Amino acid sequence: MADNRLYQLAERVGEALKSRALTLVTAESCTGGWVGEAVTMVPGSSDWYERGFITYTYISKREMLGVKTQTLEQRGAVSEQTVKEMVTGALAASHAQVAVAVSGVAGPAGGMPGKPVGTVCLAWALKNGEPIAETRHYAGDREAVRRQAVERALAGVLELLRVVPKS
Repeated sequence: MADNRLYQLAERVGEALKSRALTLVTAESCTGGWVGEAVTMVPGSSDWYERGFITYTYISKREMLGVKTQTLEQRGAVSEQTVKEMVTGALAASHAQVAVAVSGVAGPAGGMPGKPVGTVCLAWALKNGEPIAETRHYAGDREAVRRQAVERALAGVLELLRVVPKS
């Protein structure tokens, strides 16, 4: 397996979702679909992975996920408010009951004061629930930042599902 750690995490996510009869939607920016790739490495993932949105630009975040123009203009794509709107929009635009969103500055350029390279915002939500968001700062090159973000995205899904009873 090319990436055993990600595979094992994705497999655990799948088991947790399937045991609760839930499906996942992903909304990704800096990870460019890597969370979706990780979950679809797992055979049978179509039982628990509903769809993914890759929204790399402001316009795609607005059009596909309903992120507010005001949020993007005032806070930027890399903000907890933006990923909360991404995760909420992904749930609204899908049939899934669980969502994760990721947006960040993977580098090597693009950093700015307050949002250096390695800054990643993530959010998770259950359908009709309040989104949970956090900001992480990862070290390393572009691939390392993105990989760490994917790992955290998947781990966060597992944490979110701990409060949901199994079917």
